Amino acid sequence: MEMSSQREIRAIDPTWTLAQFSAHLAKSLNGDGPALALTPISASNVPSQIALVLSTSGSTGDAKEVGISAAALLASARATNKFLGASAGQIWSLLLPLTHIAGINVLARSLELGNVPVDAREVKGKYPDADFTAIVPTQLFRALNGDANLLEHLVSAKSVLVGGAALDSNLGDLARAAGINVVESYGMTETCGGCIYNGSPIGDTSVEINENGLIRISTSSLASIYLNDESTWNSKMVGGYFITSDFGEMIDGKLKVLGRADDVIITGGENISLTQIESVLSQTFSGIECAAFAVADPHWGQSLHLAIAGSIKPDESAVNESLSMQVSAAAKVKGFIYLDKLPRTALDKIDRQELSAIAKREGKLKNE
Repeated sequence: MEMSSQREIRAIDPTWTLAQFSAHLAKSLNGDGPALALTPISASNVPSQIALVLSTSGSTGDAKEVGISAAALLASARATNKFLGASAGQIWSLLLPLTHIAGINVLARSLELGNVPVDAREVKGKYPDADFTAIVPTQLFRALNGDANLLEHLVSAKSVLVGGAALDSNLGDLARAAGINVVESYGMTETCGGCIYNGSPIGDTSVEINENGLIRISTSSLASIYLNDESTWNSKMVGGYFITSDFGEMIDGKLKVLGRADDVIITGGENISLTQIESVLSQTFSGIECAAFAVADPHWGQSLHLAIAGSIKPDESAVNESLSMQVSAAAKVKGFIYLDKLPRTALDKIDRQELSAIAKREGKLKNE
């Protein structure tokens, strides 16, 4: 990327009202104001076409500072509004944090419709009316399990985007049965959030599976650069496509996401998918809430561990027997931890690094 033409960058102010935030974003997109940094970053200036910067990382590795152009963010907003049939004057509600691309997208889509979204992030009681909204699976689960006000809000919306983490098929079915028009969203910070809805690309997005089984995406809503790691960005861009860290397959023209490549561990010399472990256990033990993760181990290289939350606690030997039969003899859980709830990121992804740290702390305490 041409770095000679630079632009000032400004950190967002947590005291901004939603209207103020939207105004600053509008100026950034129009080129009338500085670029906005949603999270702390190392850069003090950015290439002139960059309007938005935020940090992102997978389950491992250093955070990448993603530079997004105004053109990319607006392309994403327009494609989403078109897919959903949103028209001028219709209203989005904001239920997601503004330190993530998913929250910013709600503001950008609203700007395209000529308004500001209604703020529903800290509602206690009845939610404001809105035509569209975007949530993560945990919020959907909460709506279906006791939060009647949130449920009413989601049912009354014309469409509800659900993304940030994989949507369990049973949860999606329950939501639709309750009258929620769920639209399953797939994307990432690098694609300005969701660019594939219900398995189908939106706008000018094109999706393919490469020779390694990884999803690769071409879209006008693609980010421009990792400001702090241009070489990694360049390595992910092949033939105009961004190579994701997700495995996938195309079934009848629709994308099915199979799990993250960095969720695969090597234990005893054998590759084990953490996503597959969780899927097998959720299907075998009804109602279980669990997360698989790895801990560095001098014997195994990486030892498979399992965190279990909630009231369903299957027998540990039964867990290992199921995994041995359905996954591999190498898929043996070497350590179990029991928590009140699983640690998650702001956008509902399991925080496997935190689980590993918890397991190490517990192991150390047991040895003391």
